[in-house]
Amino acid sequence: MKTFLLILSVFLYTAVSSAQKINAAKVPASVNSNFNAKFPNASKVKWEKEKENYEASFIVNQTEQSALLNSVGELIETEIEITNKELPKNVLPYVASKYPGKKISETSKITSAQGLITFEIEIKGKDLIFDNNGFLIKEIIQ
Repeated sequence: MKTFLLILSVFLYTAVSSAQKINAAKVPASVNSNFNAKFPNASKVKWEKEKENYEASFIVNQTEQSALLNSVGELIETEIEITNKELPKNVLPYVASKYPGKKISETSKITSAQGLITFEIEIKGKDLIFDNNGFLIKEIIQ
């Protein structure tokens, strides 16, 4: 079951790579109200439509975050920007050995609605997805 949820999370992440920016007025009321209820302190909210889902990018406590919700407003996953020090211990040595000289441009912690945690590393031209133990799950070429 854990493997299924992990694969589902990675699939959902991959599906969001073809997003279109939309005006907040075009976000369904149920999506908007559920988002506001879950993230009442969000500021600088920007919306994207990703197939049938909606992604809100926003800031809370000076930290960049995003939330993916389905068309009725149910939370699918959240993503929060983190520092390299917050990654599982195996991630940085793996990146250094497999991608020597590549600079990490962004790191994020992704939490599915079911509580499954994965980590995303962005390096030039690629997104690397790691599990909670720091093992590579998937490489996505941008």
